[in-house]
Amino acid sequence: METLAPFKEVIEEIKEAGGEVFKLCFQCGKCDTVCPWNRVRQFSMRKLIRQATFGLTEIDGEDIWRCTTCGRCPEYCPRGVKQIELGVSLRRIATAYEVFPASVKSARTARASLISEGNPLQFDRKKRADWVSANDVAVKPFEEGMEMLYFVGCYLSFDPRMKKVAVATAGILNKAGIDFGILGEKENCCGESIRKTGSENVFKDLARENIKTFVDHGVKRILVSSPHCYHTLKNEYPEFMANFEVVHITQYLLELIESGRLEITGSYEKTVAYHDPCYMGRHNGIYDEPREVLRRIPGLKLVELADNRVDSLCCGGGGGRIWMDTPKEERFSDIRLQQAMDVQAQELATACPYCITNFEESRLNMEIEDVLDVKDITEIVQAVI
Repeated sequence: METLAPFKEVIEEIKEAGGEVFKLCFQCGKCDTVCPWNRVRQFSMRKLIRQATFGLTEIDGEDIWRCTTCGRCPEYCPRGVKQIELGVSLRRIATAYEVFPASVKSARTARASLISEGNPLQFDRKKRADWVSANDVAVKPFEEGMEMLYFVGCYLSFDPRMKKVAVATAGILNKAGIDFGILGEKENCCGESIRKTGSENVFKDLARENIKTFVDHGVKRILVSSPHCYHTLKNEYPEFMANFEVVHITQYLLELIESGRLEITGSYEKTVAYHDPCYMGRHNGIYDEPREVLRRIPGLKLVELADNRVDSLCCGGGGGRIWMDTPKEERFSDIRLQQAMDVQAQELATACPYCITNFEESRLNMEIEDVLDVKDITEIVQAVI
């Protein structure tokens, strides 16, 4: 247990940090019922809210960092408590007091890397576009007047597995004749995850720098691969009086297919289950477009997982958890892969770098590499055009 603030100050601190909605809770417990943590261990969001109500002075150092901001509890809360805002407010206080348990230390490392290099993965900013030259992909620097800015994101720029998704995306855009470009080293992390871990000032600095870059380059339409980038650029950057048209790749794929700019010429003779990422589904209501893209592919058999659409099971990577340590026996992603095998899927498809990262790790841990593949939708589409 760590002391976060004196008793007489803590309620005001929670309010100032954005968590005033805690007072609406009447302890019905629905948040605990739907929370994915309670599939792998005991965890109570209701308890955290109750502690806040009484003027929290001490807190289990691990618990305020467990929330993946998946959106399940706000979806079912009858009182509109906005548990995510409360959880983030507690993290802001913990960050201000430098209260971090061992499992969260890596998030501090990510924060330092964001400040120095504009990405959480400790890579040199100047290497942000190296995936282009390394894979001999035809991608230009963005210039004013281009049809689309492709905001690649950190994981697709630096992570070896996710670079394949960036390459697939660029290949599709070129095949469709899209006049697009990237910002390369001028692109920063969108800042979504660091904001959810309580580092508000770091988020604001990243956002302002990105917005200035967009404006300076005359950006109007932004394509993203990450649902987290989508959510942030579309819903949070307007806080800075900046509004751009933001499109997720799954939405754009359907747009290109329906307009005739992208033609599917091959078949894909596999059974595929689709996983709804939290920040596409519950947070932004994007359920139909990715499924419709998959349905347009000849030979592909689309099957639904046990928990789908609004009830989709979180992969465990949101809320900054992608940077934190999670014991093997507590990984939601293992449950998700088992659900895919339960419906005899040969591939588990999704459209989020965090989901793919967690699913690939679970695939190795569960030793099912020969049973189930994990694919981004763009990788599937690239194979049939």
